[in-house]
Amino acid sequence: MRVILKQDVEKLGRRGDVVNVAPGFGRNYLIPRKMALEVTPTNVKAIEIERAVQKKKLEAERKVHQSLVEKLNQVSLTFTRRAGEKDIIFGSVSSGDVKDALDALGYDIDKKRILLDEPIKRLGNFAVPVKISSEDRAEVKIVVAREEGEAPAAGAETGEKTEPAKT
Repeated sequence: MRVILKQDVEKLGRRGDVVNVAPGFGRNYLIPRKMALEVTPTNVKAIEIERAVQKKKLEAERKVHQSLVEKLNQVSLTFTRRAGEKDIIFGSVSSGDVKDALDALGYDIDKKRILLDEPIKRLGNFAVPVKISSEDRAEVKIVVAREEGEAPAAGAETGEKTEPAKT
């Protein structure tokens, strides 16, 4: 029996695939659970229309994601922290801090999408990747600066460094 899958079925196929299955499996399992449709000219046309609608929807989402990536690539966040010797800060800048700062700017980004493997624990400039979708990623610039009124540690370098955050 040939069926058109309406959703991904493990070890069988992906949504929209036409597959051969045992007649009992198709009639008793896939079709009643609305996981598949029997192959008929009407059903084939319906699936083609659904694919076209899905494709347009994905293209629209892609445009939205691209514009968000462009906006986030322009964002630079500054965090001020107390620091000790060798520019190591007390505390850290975590993905939660980055999320809160992005929320304050009007970006609703899930904390899990901020790809910071470990919190930032020293002064400097960092580039933190943000996953927008499975294919789109943006980079937010993070500047961790010393709190005002705090003198730099003796012998500390004052030159700016740009380093990628560990991902």
